[in-house]
Amino acid sequence: MTGLPWDASYQDGPAPWDVGGPQQAIVRLAAQGGFAGAVLDAGCGSGENALYIAARGFSVLGVDVAETALAMARSKALARGIDVEFVAADALRLDCLGRKFDTVLDCGLFHTFDGEERRAYLESLATVTEHRGRLYVLCFSDDGPDTGPHPISREELTSALDSSNGWKVVTIEPDRLDTRYHDDGAPAWLATVERT
Repeated sequence: MTGLPWDASYQDGPAPWDVGGPQQAIVRLAAQGGFAGAVLDAGCGSGENALYIAARGFSVLGVDVAETALAMARSKALARGIDVEFVAADALRLDCLGRKFDTVLDCGLFHTFDGEERRAYLESLATVTEHRGRLYVLCFSDDGPDTGPHPISREELTSALDSSNGWKVVTIEPDRLDTRYHDDGAPAWLATVERT
């Protein structure tokens, strides 16, 4: 996927999903010990979640197709003195990274793909996730008023994350995804998934 449409989202002020700090769901996950080993933040945007996790002592790689967002993320890391790596990468071809991760975070990326792209994306994630590694997916939910764009049903999420593409759903819980347009976040799912 070309990064140009995503890159444009960062050029005239903050993107709608760039809330100036980590998602509250990610803060809770970190507090509960949800991150382990090497961490990949797929679709990291301007880096707030990756920076938050790296500041807690984890080795973190953030990837995105938007070069402007990556430049912002690198600048924040430098200003805050946080050791974290940000690189341009296509989420559908993560095997090009040549690395494996114990924990993978998808915050707001999964719901941007259509059905066919979802399968390719999840296969791509499987190539870089260690056996029994954890994947967290925070995506817009169709459950409730004032949903975000491209909301996903629980059934869509469950059927996408099946054993045929290397995943086993541990839990799918209702949550919130912070945006600049929702005072209390938009309805979301937080899926905890294990690499089989």
